[in-house]
Amino acid sequence: MTRVRTTRLLPQAYRPLFAHADFRRLLPALAASDLGDGMSVVAVAWLAIEIAPPGQSGMLLGAALAAYALPGAAGALLFGRWLRRLPAGRLLAADSRIRAVLLGCVPLAWAAGVLHPVLYVALLAGSSVLHAWGNAGRYSLLAQILPPDQRLAANALVGSSVSASIVVGPALAGFLAAVISPAWLIGLDALSFAVLAAQVGRLRGAEAGRGGTGAKGERDGEAAPVDADRSAAGLRLLRKQPELLGVLALTWFFNFLYGPAEVALPLHVTDDLHAGAGLLGLYWTLFGAGAVLGGLAAGALRRFPLWPVTLGIVAGWGLALVPFGLGAPAAVTLACFTLGGLIYGPFTALSYTLFQERTPAASLTTVLAARSAALLTAGPVGTALGGPLITLLGPRQVLAASGLATVALAVIGAAIRVRGLRRVRTPAPVSRPT
Repeated sequence: MTRVRTTRLLPQAYRPLFAHADFRRLLPALAASDLGDGMSVVAVAWLAIEIAPPGQSGMLLGAALAAYALPGAAGALLFGRWLRRLPAGRLLAADSRIRAVLLGCVPLAWAAGVLHPVLYVALLAGSSVLHAWGNAGRYSLLAQILPPDQRLAANALVGSSVSASIVVGPALAGFLAAVISPAWLIGLDALSFAVLAAQVGRLRGAEAGRGGTGAKGERDGEAAPVDADRSAAGLRLLRKQPELLGVLALTWFFNFLYGPAEVALPLHVTDDLHAGAGLLGLYWTLFGAGAVLGGLAAGALRRFPLWPVTLGIVAGWGLALVPFGLGAPAAVTLACFTLGGLIYGPFTALSYTLFQERTPAASLTTVLAARSAALLTAGPVGTALGGPLITLLGPRQVLAASGLATVALAVIGAAIRVRGLRRVRTPAPVSRPT
């Protein structure tokens, strides 16, 4: 089938994108790397369980998942001075090469019999150190190679690739893990990033932007995931707006409490359910499918008051985890995890909307930079805490505790919100002259 016939199968808004040779080269490579990352959701956790010393699977699993994310948060904050002026193509290529090399070392070390847990965590940590910059470079590169009126369609198409990988990747990894070691699945992820790095190097737009200084460098600087100067200014503005600080605190703790559940789920599958990687992949696939549907429903929720809906999402996700602690069968917890994804899906969009509505337009970019800087640590810190908690309580209990703590977070948030509204509505007492 020719390219012309293929593009006719797409909606009208997406067809002009494929007239650009650079976009045609980049999109399949981005989709492949997204699928590789989707498989790694299962593979990284499953390999940690396989190589962990007896009685240490929870600790190693928490360390591995944190290593796959936390250095990226640190790199976003620490390397801004040197990286924020680099062209987008170079940022994306550098991240892809690092991930290809270091993730590629995982199956090689496993095959050689030298994949010690410390080496495994170190390779994962090194592979993620520039990932926030690579992700920023991805979207800035799209802006470079496409005209302004086509960027929204391109962002939507690339975003759909990420969403699809959440659904397909874990399921595929669960199927393949029954045939090959999860170490080789991580190797496939590395191969996908090698392909992406090669494709970025072929782009004419990437070559054109290699100056990195002057006006062009300033525009490329917008690829930075977190601008340190903007973050500091944004935090100063947030201190003057208690409501936005409340939104930020709610989001931070919500992401933080999600972290232990991410660590506990693989061990719940192995220790409590005595099942394999296929079931773990099914959990994440159903969660991803629910989150995609929930994200699409965010627009319909816009007609309701945003604060109550946001707090309801937090409470709903927490309640979806409680049946795990009650010893519910796998069929029930699979349904709960799907429902949890559906509930969780709209949260990010609604949280951003609250910031957009409560922030003056002139300060919005600065405040959002501060939001990003503050939230970068929440998930990885919660993930790192998951390992010790599992060793102390067990995976099923950690899932339930994460859910109950999240429900408590929603209740506390609602109480603070009601108290704040009462203060606003209650007029200050008027003193009478004596």
